[in-house]
Amino acid sequence: MSVARRDLLRWQFDLTWSLVEFHLERLQREDFLWEPAGLCWTMRPGPDGEWAPDWAETEPDPVPVPTIAWLTWHVGWWWSVTLDHVNGRRPRERTEIRWPGPGEPTIDWLRALRVEWIAALDRMTDAELDAPAWFPWPEGSGQVVAHTVAWVNAELMKNAAEIGQLRLLRAASAT
Repeated sequence: MSVARRDLLRWQFDLTWSLVEFHLERLQREDFLWEPAGLCWTMRPGPDGEWAPDWAETEPDPVPVPTIAWLTWHVGWWWSVTLDHVNGRRPRERTEIRWPGPGEPTIDWLRALRVEWIAALDRMTDAELDAPAWFPWPEGSGQVVAHTVAWVNAELMKNAAEIGQLRLLRAASAT
């Protein structure tokens, strides 16, 4: 029995999301801005009241440890831009992606991105999966949209593991 690529990618996404959800269900508001080290990237309130990520155009050495707040913004950023591409919208700039804040607002935001992603994925045809990818690789890279879908699954799994590890470290350090 063969499995259609879209169905396999959807299965992989659902498996990945189960890990994301495992951690989202257990996150406390206080987990988001907890800084596990002296050198951290986090989200900070800006003068306009909006949250802004710590950011550098060139990755610093050593790389700062991201907080759960920063990681959830990061997921929301790359996923929002990927959805812009998949849905034929103008891709937003990094600075246009707004992090809702610690706790339930961010959890709700990520869950809404999941719903939008599932809708996009479920309507993809084989021809669309075989079309040249426009993101996150440069034009002419030889990657196709199916690669982008697989990248979303891999990136989401990596970020979920990072969020989970930080959540566990915070809980363990409190005892």
